[in-house]
Amino acid sequence: QVQLVESGGGLVQPGGSLRLSCAASGFTFSSYPMSWYRQAPGKERELVAGITNNGGTTNYADSVKGRFTISRDNAKNTVDLQMNSLKPGDTAVYYCYVFIGFKAFWGQGTQVTVSS
Repeated sequence: QVQLVESGGGLVQPGGSLRLSCAASGFTFSSYPMSWYRQAPGKERELVAGITNNGGTTNYADSVKGRFTISRDNAKNTVDLQMNSLKPGDTAVYYCYVFIGFKAFWGQGTQVTVSS
């Protein structure tokens, strides 16, 4: 079965960096685009970044452009999100996402808190 397991969240000061990782299993990872979403308290879940199956194309929410970088390793079945220059507004639970066979799959999420 499809499994997505996120790691790397935590507490960081404004201006700091974190690297999130998502380990995928149960499907042919290299065949599917992958995405990171986030959900802040009281807000809707939003797309943060996406990457095509071969990693050739990426896209980002305007709010994170220039600060976040999504990447993938198809040999390791992982997709990462490097987050730099973090702001308090980036505080949220971050989720790994894949859409397979008309069905959406989500990880359990990892908490990122940006606070001094």
